[in-house]
Amino acid sequence: MLTYARSDSSTNLSLTIENLSQAIYIVNRHAKTAPNPKFLYQMKKEALQKMITEGKAKKIGLHFSDNPRNSQQQSDVLVECGKYLFHIPPVKSDFSELPHLGKLDERVRNPKATFSLNQAKGYLLAYTGFSEPKETATVAANRRSFQKPVFKKLGEKY
Repeated sequence: MLTYARSDSSTNLSLTIENLSQAIYIVNRHAKTAPNPKFLYQMKKEALQKMITEGKAKKIGLHFSDNPRNSQQQSDVLVECGKYLFHIPPVKSDFSELPHLGKLDERVRNPKATFSLNQAKGYLLAYTGFSEPKETATVAANRRSFQKPVFKKLGEKY
């Protein structure tokens, strides 16, 4: 089994294939129910792309998507990373290079992982060098403090 060890300045993280795949699993699981999952899915995609280019993960084939967007059929790339399997969006070359595996088998499950979301994000941020975006002005505007409503007597102007 290939391992990749790199230390972070704040803590010593052992960035093995197993730890990274568990971290991707935790981030993916939390992204499915997050109110704003865009960053989590982007972090998952960046980590998987880097692992594929380094030979630590490999693309297996294409699966029909369970939730196609605007079309009747859509395919996702199945990626094997350690003991875990993930789906990522395909690129054009994937359709000619990878076999199509048909419908997703619901009986195949990933093993359980024991990381917290913060630990998982720490592993993936240390591995990819990706940075968490700062809070944008639109998000800050949505978090304004609550103002009590002003009530006036009938016929009064305020």
